[in-house]
Amino acid sequence: MINVLVADDELPAVEELAFMLGRDPRIGTIHRAMGGSRALEILAVEDVDAVFLDIHMPGLNGLELARVIGRSPRPPVVVFVTADDDRALEAFDLAAVDYLLKPVSTERLAKTVGRVAEMVAQPSVAEAVELITVDQGGVSRIIRLDEVRFVQAQGDYARLHTAEASYLIRVPLADLEQRWQDSGFLRIHRSYLVCMQFVTALKLGSAKPTVSVSNADLPVSRRHLPALRERLQATRVRPSA
Repeated sequence: MINVLVADDELPAVEELAFMLGRDPRIGTIHRAMGGSRALEILAVEDVDAVFLDIHMPGLNGLELARVIGRSPRPPVVVFVTADDDRALEAFDLAAVDYLLKPVSTERLAKTVGRVAEMVAQPSVAEAVELITVDQGGVSRIIRLDEVRFVQAQGDYARLHTAEASYLIRVPLADLEQRWQDSGFLRIHRSYLVCMQFVTALKLGSAKPTVSVSNADLPVSRRHLPALRERLQATRVRPSA
């Protein structure tokens, strides 16, 4: 069980997040703090695995609190929960495991708790996940590589598809193929790169082979079919007819 601390300067926000976390069977004790100073007091006496921090708090704000936490011998995992989406770069510089935008959905929170659980269970072997800076409506955001399900070529750009949205970055697909091959990505077509862990169905024996990722059916070119079959054989995945 994961013991957590929720810190925000607004009581309704604290109670709402604590309620949502309490519905997750992986969560144990939930501590509540109104502000950064109170959060530090609790951390000094309680065994806490993860802290969920608002950024904008009077006095000691969330970013400052994360810096203090990071100096402890065994710091808890840090997750930022905020309505402000332009502080992500600073947040991840402080080794935050995630950055949640309010209002937080149940599905998104469950994904974050899963990441926290992995970090808590195996802190010595937890690998840093590559962070990608993307532009959305003129605002710089940060997404994690393990959120990307497939990538679509668009000229000299590439569109990254996640469960929530898609983002255009100015990097050719061929460059991403080389960079991300050790992270489970495989080129299946001149226009597509897929993360194999998100593949839900395969049809490789038909005249037009495809793989399904989320709700998208993506084409597999004859050129890339042998490499896909080799990957499937190595992982013992059997494609459907």
